[in-house]
Amino acid sequence: MHLIVTRPAAESEALARQLRDLGHQVLIEPMLTIRPIEAPDLDLGGAAALLLTSANGVRALAQQTERRDLPVLAVGAATAAAAREAGFADVAAAGGDVVALAVLVRQRLKPEDGVLVHVAGSAVAGDLAGDLGADGYQVRRCVLYGAETSTRLSAPCRQALAAGEVDGILFFSPRSAATFVKLLLCDGLGEACREVDLYGLSTAVAEAASKVTWRRQNIAAMPRQDELLALL
Repeated sequence: MHLIVTRPAAESEALARQLRDLGHQVLIEPMLTIRPIEAPDLDLGGAAALLLTSANGVRALAQQTERRDLPVLAVGAATAAAAREAGFADVAAAGGDVVALAVLVRQRLKPEDGVLVHVAGSAVAGDLAGDLGADGYQVRRCVLYGAETSTRLSAPCRQALAAGEVDGILFFSPRSAATFVKLLLCDGLGEACREVDLYGLSTAVAEAASKVTWRRQNIAAMPRQDELLALL
């Protein structure tokens, strides 16, 4: 299949290699560009664990501190793998979303164990701090990166869509999906999606892309990359 991958560049490159190994043609079209944010007041004092909800957060954290001694509770397998690659040894993975991460926190830690440091971007999905705070946990959110949205689809992407060469588009976040559809409509290419399958990590992704009509909407059984790839 001819697929478009919309993740940020680092994740898209890794995913594209995997998809090409499976025989697919891949066009990388990042909808978000990750920008590190300096946090001179990064405070890990009294922390019981790090809550990591993306590989981008892992990379940003690794750039700003040499500490690798704290336990890591990661939102899913990909984030956990990134944490291990960055040198963290005590890493546990949840089921792929912040609800599952909150469950993992309750299983592993008690409120009296200490502060939970949530390494996050400037925009977050869900209310992890509120969910855990209701049970007495203290969550300290630390913003270490921002994500800037793309302002134009690339010429190769526009040409492939206009020529009817695209079989499917992979979306991993509502923000990426909404941005892609917005740019698609700006270029007058909304009708092209009638012959394209949407592959989404969640129903929220599909809702964000609902301003155009898709040939089919394929939603992962669980919000994990392996579950999304199983749909291909």
